Amino acid sequence: MLAKINSCGLTGINAYIIEVEVDIAFGLPAFNIVGLAETSVKESKERVRTAIKNSGYSFPTDRVTVNLAPADIKKVSTGLDLPLAMGILSASDIIPGKTLNDYLITGELSLDGRVKPVKGVLSIALAAKENKFKGVIVPLPNADEGAMVEGIDIIGINHLCEVVDFFSGLKNIKPAKNRYLYEFDQPGTRHGKGNGIMDYSDVQGQHHAKRALEIAAAGGHNILMTGPPGSGKSMLASRLVTILPPLSFDEALETTRIHSIAGIIDDNNPIVIQRPFRSPHHTISDAGLAGGGPRPEPGEASLAHNGVLFLDELPEFKKNVLNVLRQPLENGFITISRAGTRTTFPSKFMLVAAMNPCPCGYSNDPDGRCICTMAQIQRYRSKISGPLLDRIDIQIEVPPVPYEELAGRSDSLNMPESSIDIRARVEAARKIQNQRLKDENLFCNADMNAGQIKRYCHLNDDSEALLKKAVENFGLSARAYGRIKKLSRTIADLDSKSDIELIHLAEAIQYRSIDHGKDQ
Repeated sequence: MLAKINSCGLTGINAYIIEVEVDIAFGLPAFNIVGLAETSVKESKERVRTAIKNSGYSFPTDRVTVNLAPADIKKVSTGLDLPLAMGILSASDIIPGKTLNDYLITGELSLDGRVKPVKGVLSIALAAKENKFKGVIVPLPNADEGAMVEGIDIIGINHLCEVVDFFSGLKNIKPAKNRYLYEFDQPGTRHGKGNGIMDYSDVQGQHHAKRALEIAAAGGHNILMTGPPGSGKSMLASRLVTILPPLSFDEALETTRIHSIAGIIDDNNPIVIQRPFRSPHHTISDAGLAGGGPRPEPGEASLAHNGVLFLDELPEFKKNVLNVLRQPLENGFITISRAGTRTTFPSKFMLVAAMNPCPCGYSNDPDGRCICTMAQIQRYRSKISGPLLDRIDIQIEVPPVPYEELAGRSDSLNMPESSIDIRARVEAARKIQNQRLKDENLFCNADMNAGQIKRYCHLNDDSEALLKKAVENFGLSARAYGRIKKLSRTIADLDSKSDIELIHLAEAIQYRSIDHGKDQ
């Protein structure tokens, strides 16, 4: 007898429908799987056979043939265990097959019939909705994740017997409810003091750096901080997410899909409700940063989507590793090509980088502690390519904090602001940008292309003259020219000004400190 079950496979962050066809025919006992099944799927034969027997059902003693369609795509998901078992039971007339085709089924089986969680359930639920299925049968720990997709039933199950009883009409299982919409209806619930852990009020001094980070957050700009060890670069960077606007529901969905594919979703908190902050070690490989593997999976750059990617000790990263960031910084996605497959991952993040001014870290130190030669300093800085630096809008120096500020003895008028106060200004600037760019389908100034920069970043004659002088004196590239104009637009938005004024442009220019030092 022939049975058909619908399941799903994953490619990138998207899911595609897999039709599991099971045929039981007279003949010598055999269990064969065809349709480009990889090792993990072929091994499922023994898991499925044992799970069916240990659940109290009879496994066929005839010839069992399973076809996984489409047959030209490799199948690697352990989530095919449950649909294989259901197909065999349906072909054996143990359960009715009519209602089975209304649902997508996914889940990994234990030998005792328990159903284990799988990756990518959110993408599978979206595929089910797009293909007009009634619902999805998923492992119970994945039910909350799948329930984020509205308009489709997500049935969470613990054991193979529960699925059989559900389709046999012996057990009624209520669909999981989306219990996270409240988080997005009440944005304040996703913030506390510094995301519940950290806050900018903890940072003494560094007012110039905090101002630069505020501008970066307001416009979605990339930033590079250069300073000696202990000046607070990492402390400043780690608190950036506390002043970024909260994720919208659509952003949370897309971010959660990536984290789910990577298998790093917390069962207790299956939705990413706060902007990611990823800080890979400088020994990371290019595949670890961009993504890769035989079956491409997202790397750190994609896991930072809609959040922050922090690269500490930037020159210590391998040059080929840093160069893979060019595409996502320009386009907002990463494409990984393998023989016979091409996978694209969203990768739109704010790049925050930190570095020492020289190998020992004390270049230009007033106490003369630097022991590096000019050749060593140049070699150290040359590890960062010019094209990568061009893509970083803000480049600032972070000097050591004076003792008076470190000890909290500075003027009370300069006491550190909290993340809540800074975030309020950032969100106000973002609202201005959203209103301006809504017809362009953009969300912040950093996303503007050359045509949009020309349209929305008009300069008066005095500002044009200043920018021309900066380009000629500092040898700025065409890309740097455009990024300065976008940066000045953000500064004007923070100042609630409709036009870019000379003071806004001047501040934007001074945030290109590395360019300023080219001729020094």
